Amino acid sequence: MNGIGAVLIDIDGVLTVSWKALPGAVEAMERLRAAGLPLALVTNTTSRTRAVIAARLAGEGFPVVPDDILTAPAVTAAYLREHHPGARCLLISSGDVRDDLAGVEIVQPAEGADEEAGGAADGGRPAPDVVIFGGAGAEFSYRALNGAFRHLQRGARLVAMHRNLYWRTAGGLDLDTGAFLLGLERAAGVEAVVTGKPAATFFATALAHLGVDAAQTLMVGDDIQSDVLAAQRCGITGVLVKTGKYLPETHRAADGRPDHVLDSFADLPALLAR
Repeated sequence: MNGIGAVLIDIDGVLTVSWKALPGAVEAMERLRAAGLPLALVTNTTSRTRAVIAARLAGEGFPVVPDDILTAPAVTAAYLREHHPGARCLLISSGDVRDDLAGVEIVQPAEGADEEAGGAADGGRPAPDVVIFGGAGAEFSYRALNGAFRHLQRGARLVAMHRNLYWRTAGGLDLDTGAFLLGLERAAGVEAVVTGKPAATFFATALAHLGVDAAQTLMVGDDIQSDVLAAQRCGITGVLVKTGKYLPETHRAADGRPDHVLDSFADLPALLAR
């Protein structure tokens, strides 16, 4: 494709499912590397740090290093450092990504009755200033969500690393953060600041990371809304792949059309060669 000088690539559902490489994905990335095409892996994955993700992908054969990866936690940390410096942040997330939250003060949830009653503190500790939602999992219990609800009622800000409704695992689709976030926003009468995809800031950060313009860049994803159409609204060429969380009915019901649709990431080198 004429004019394409860089590629942004989602990970889960595009390169891997449950961290196992999809057929032809490794070979396709090797061809991009051989062509000297700059690329960045842009992911809403919130359960692993950049270093851990790079190690898992390298173990599957992908030619990547941590500097190739831009995560929602890393962008969230940058947002919090700029807009809420020094804030006490309560993190509700599956997995430990604190290494990617450099410069952010993470506080522990209060213990016992104080938290359930919405008390301002546990043992004299002040309540958090910001509630951060990461990736959904067992940590999204009723007690944790109700505690977050009480903090929001008292004026805490709500920041979400993404608002994906579901994601693809080896066992099928699982609920993700967006399914819980919608209810909490409505109950508390607040709107979360979303820092990961589909936020325009996330794509701007990725473009700055590669030092390229949107018009020169292509985004490959399995989520038509958060990956593809969101990128296209930023002036990036969008490519939807029919793997991962892709569903034909979601494709048909979308409020826009992808620039390109491929069966899988394995077909990307051929598209770029046209």
